[in-house]
Parts: sequence; C-alpha cells; structure tokens
Amino acid sequence: MLKPLGDRVMIKVQEAEETTASGLVLTSASKEKSQTGTIVAIGNGRTLDNGTVLPMSVEVGQTVVFEKYTGQEITDAGEDFLILHEQDIIAIVE
Repeated sequence: MLKPLGDRVMIKVQEAEETTASGLVLTSASKEKSQTGTIVAIGNGRTLDNGTVLPMSVEVGQTVVFEKYTGQEITDAGEDFLILHEQDIIAIVE
C-alpha cells in the first residue's frame, strides 16, 4: 500500500451510480465521475514555515466529498485510487 506524503490523502473513489432515481439505466458515457470516496491512507500533515507539522483533520476510514477536478489518479495492486491534498476535501459524510 502506498503512503501519501505531507498533507495528501489517498481515496478509494466510490463507483458512479448506474441507474437514476427513476430506474433508468445510464450508459458509461453519461455517467459522471463520483466525487465521494473513502480515505484509505493519509500523510503526516502539512509542514508550516517554522517547521511545525499541522496534523491532518481527517482520518482513515472516513467517507468524504472532494472537489470535482482535483487529484492524481493512480493504480496500486490492481485498484484505482485518487491522491489529493487535504484542502481539496470539501466535506466529511457522517
């Protein structure tokens, strides 16, 4: 498993819905990329100018919502993940 550095988080993105609320099946071309996922790994935190490390405000296992066009898509052990900065997370799903 990869470990993100600094204030980065590694997210397993949730699969996009394949049907609408009314039951219509969506084609792969019409599905939007999901903006929610589960955190699988986090870095140590952001290092401030004075050398102090600011701890992360999210934890492994939390489901989060993140910015639409952000992060770096990677594949590790055959699974797809997204690595992004903590500041690109806009909400925690409770």
